[in-house]
Amino acid sequence: MNTRYILFITLVSAMGGLLFGYDWVVIGGAKPFYEVFFGIADEPVLQGWAMSSALVGCVIGALASGALSDRYGRKYLLLACAALFILTSLGTGLAGTFSLFVASRILGGVAIGLASNLSPMYIAEVSPADVRGKFVSINQLTIVIGILAAQLVNWLVAEPVPQHATHADILQSWNGETGWRWMFWACAVPASMFFLLMWFVPESPRWLARKRENQEKVRRILARIGGRHHADVELAAISETFSSDATRVDYRELLRPGLRTVLTLGIVIAVFQQWCGINVIFNYAQEVFSAAGYGVSDILFNIVITGSVNFLFTLLGMFTVDKLGRKALMLLGAGGLAAIYAIMGGMYYFELQGLPLLILVVMAIACYAMSLAPVTWVVLSEIFPNRVRGAALSIATFSLWTACFLLTYTFPILNGLLNASGTFWLYGVICVLGFWFIAARLPETKGKTLEQIEHELA
Repeated sequence: MNTRYILFITLVSAMGGLLFGYDWVVIGGAKPFYEVFFGIADEPVLQGWAMSSALVGCVIGALASGALSDRYGRKYLLLACAALFILTSLGTGLAGTFSLFVASRILGGVAIGLASNLSPMYIAEVSPADVRGKFVSINQLTIVIGILAAQLVNWLVAEPVPQHATHADILQSWNGETGWRWMFWACAVPASMFFLLMWFVPESPRWLARKRENQEKVRRILARIGGRHHADVELAAISETFSSDATRVDYRELLRPGLRTVLTLGIVIAVFQQWCGINVIFNYAQEVFSAAGYGVSDILFNIVITGSVNFLFTLLGMFTVDKLGRKALMLLGAGGLAAIYAIMGGMYYFELQGLPLLILVVMAIACYAMSLAPVTWVVLSEIFPNRVRGAALSIATFSLWTACFLLTYTFPILNGLLNASGTFWLYGVICVLGFWFIAARLPETKGKTLEQIEHELA
């Protein structure tokens, strides 16, 4: 196998994940400053709309990615995704009104929705079976790197803020006038690199084969990945999975008994990755650290620490997914989070805060980072048949972002009804149900080609 070449095209396509992570998290560091600039610091509804508006774009991008990638290919849609990231990072930073800010965030969400679907799918379609989990996990690693980069940029760009600074103090400071803009503008640099490097990446050989394009071109791409013998074997296996009308995707085909079962499996796993509750910790990290007595500058630094933990344990998950297997890591994540939430709920119930609670937060992030975060994308990129992979994965990704929106929207409501203790106990129950579903329904896909998985599942 031409490992260097596979690694190159994987790293380039995984830059979509890096931009996904950066754009998703950067708004958290800018939040204390743009809210004052736009005059929404005392408007909870508008604050929530600013934070969640990108999710609207995510849902649109994820839903559109299937049909668009099946029609125009993975490569050119990733190029369009890179261009969107460039435009929206510049537009968000230049926004002079709240409406323009939100519009840019929605377009940025479209780019995130496209990247979250396309990058892992492309990597899965070019990677050899025995290392596919590791290479697809690189996409999750770049997401985490993007998150950490956003946290570092936010921390470095923001000037120290006095603990008792008023809105007027923030508005007149460099942070309130210009600093938050640079947090968004910084995203244009990796986005431009992504756009340029994607021109040197080949189209997915499985998409080309499905489109009945030049078979010699498909063979050349596969040969560069793994040699002539690999190309002949793979091309023969790929061709067997396509019917004569494979160039057109009929979404009704996804309702056939075999495919319906696989699609249901993908949707449940995608939804569970969000409803396990970890993104509540990411999205409300500022509130968690504030409750422990930290000021704005300290919060930004502590978020960098949690981002570093996220990065290190994602590396651990990436190097174990092809050894321990997908199912074992998913069970570890579901069971570990259930136990951590049980303890967290007890601490909230007995009003115990401070360092022990922060340690549990870090443990939850570590558990998620090495299991459910990367492995979910690996499984979703593997289980769907070649001829409908784009369409099926777009539905699963759409379900994931819809679940993310519902999680973000319902947390304040649940927190008000059940208090923090009851809310985390509820997430713990969901993790127990997820553990049961994974144990009963998820097959192990480690070491199998995409065509072998297709024959077994669909």
